[in-house]
Amino acid sequence: MKLRLDLQYFAGEKTEKATPKKRQDARKKGQVAKSQDVNTAILLFFVFIILFVTGSSLKESMTGMYEKFFNEYIHHEVTEVEVFSMLQDVLMEISLAIAPIMLIAIVAGLASNFLQFGFLFTTEPLKMKLNKIDPIQGAKRIFSARALVELVKSLLKIVVVGVITFSIIWMNRDEMMMLADKEINNSLVFFGEMTIEMGIAAAIGLLIISVIDYAYQRYDFEKQNKMSKNDIKDEYKNIEGDPLIKSKMKERQRQMAMQRMMSEVPNADVVITNPTHYAIVIKYDEAKADAPYVVAKGVDFVAQRIKDIARHHDVVTVENRPLARALYDQVEIGEIIGEEFFQAVAEILAYVYRIQKKV
Repeated sequence: MKLRLDLQYFAGEKTEKATPKKRQDARKKGQVAKSQDVNTAILLFFVFIILFVTGSSLKESMTGMYEKFFNEYIHHEVTEVEVFSMLQDVLMEISLAIAPIMLIAIVAGLASNFLQFGFLFTTEPLKMKLNKIDPIQGAKRIFSARALVELVKSLLKIVVVGVITFSIIWMNRDEMMMLADKEINNSLVFFGEMTIEMGIAAAIGLLIISVIDYAYQRYDFEKQNKMSKNDIKDEYKNIEGDPLIKSKMKERQRQMAMQRMMSEVPNADVVITNPTHYAIVIKYDEAKADAPYVVAKGVDFVAQRIKDIARHHDVVTVENRPLARALYDQVEIGEIIGEEFFQAVAEILAYVYRIQKKV
């Protein structure tokens, strides 16, 4: 009894990797190995790259809009139409200025997700689930090992970004102290370049952390989706069906096929035997086929059953050992006999028809 309980325990322990079906079902629910830090790092990196590329045009656009305010808009009358027109101009200028940044942000967000788990569209995570607002489940998530990992990861990100930004500021401290003697354009260029430098460096640091986090997320995903031997057996039964039920269905199908085959014997022309082990039932009907065809066949018990039915319904039985074996091996039920058997079968049918005329 103890051994049986131990086996049941180990059979229920989740030690097996997830099957392809389990992974597919989890994917349909939106459960994939994903690190949000990968998205953040890639997004920041490409946004600061596009800022570096389009920084001068963005500066010109902003300063041009500033000049337009104080050189043109200041002379307009404060009416509903004028204010609306100015607002439209401002929104258009801002939209054109930040359009490249928004576009690269969207592309980077989509690309980072695609790199992690490919294309996936599902509305399953958006469905309302009561366990999401369950306070007990919420407390378990707060004090779980995963929450501890997320806390450590957040602290690590703060430290890395803080160290990187402080180091860049510290390296440029002397030049920052000299900005009081420089023109405003030079100061803006300096702060812009330093901001982009800090942003790219911080993005690279976050990208390194995100690679480690993605590896952990893959590990955690595999762990969460592990299956027990019983789970795999149950899944196989659901896919393929219970073997016991399948065997019963197949047996039932065989019985039905046997009944259909036996029902054709009384209307046949002849049964060719060998004489004990094989029985081939032949019928010739010009309306159905151009040549004789096999309506039933069998060996041993089935052959004996065929001969009993034939005898009961006065169907002629003819013994021809080589022909019976050859027909059984080469012609399936419902098929026309081959040309090589035409002469032999024709002679048997002629013999049967002569007997039936005498009777």
